[in-house]
Amino acid sequence: MTAPADGGPARAPVRILVCDDHVVVRAGLLALLDSAPGIEVVGEAGTGEEALALSARLAPDVVLMDLQLGAGIDGVETTRRLTTGTGHAPYVLVLTTYDTDADITRAIEAGATGYLLKAERPEELFAAIHAAAQGRTALSGPVAGRVMASLRKPRPALTDRERDILAQLATGLGNREIARALFISEATVKTHLRRIYDKLGVDTRAGAVAVAKEQRLLP
Repeated sequence: MTAPADGGPARAPVRILVCDDHVVVRAGLLALLDSAPGIEVVGEAGTGEEALALSARLAPDVVLMDLQLGAGIDGVETTRRLTTGTGHAPYVLVLTTYDTDADITRAIEAGATGYLLKAERPEELFAAIHAAAQGRTALSGPVAGRVMASLRKPRPALTDRERDILAQLATGLGNREIARALFISEATVKTHLRRIYDKLGVDTRAGAVAVAKEQRLLP
């Protein structure tokens, strides 16, 4: 334990579980965290499944989570299972190289307490870990900027019919199937799709679904 400077009771170190599928990156993180004051690494995982098993056994305070984990479940799904399980629920601090709106939104919606980029300075990482252990949000500067910009950006105003078509589109249906499901003509579906594309600023079906998910336009 680390004794505080004011002579008060010793504070237990923050217990960390590191999850990253790159062995070299993971080794670098372990070496870095080993030098951090008030932080103790209790385990390391290379897959989401391994992180879930180790978390249940080791009960860490914070899981340092990468988003892309190769084979198996990804970091977002692992985060969701860690934070919504019936047993021990650690705080999850995402540490990744990805900073797209979609990645940030998915991680936060899954229950991540913080979102840091791997380019951060060690001091920023240490501070974020301590903040996460107390349940406080920790965001990299660029990530915080993207979150604020997303909140300020008005959502596209879709009609009820356009929302219905977008929801059907997200299930993978083609124009003919959408027309049958909504009891409208295929030509009408195409007209609505053109309007949806214009409003969302995309030109493909996949792009429309991706933006709709980012903007939380789907039920």
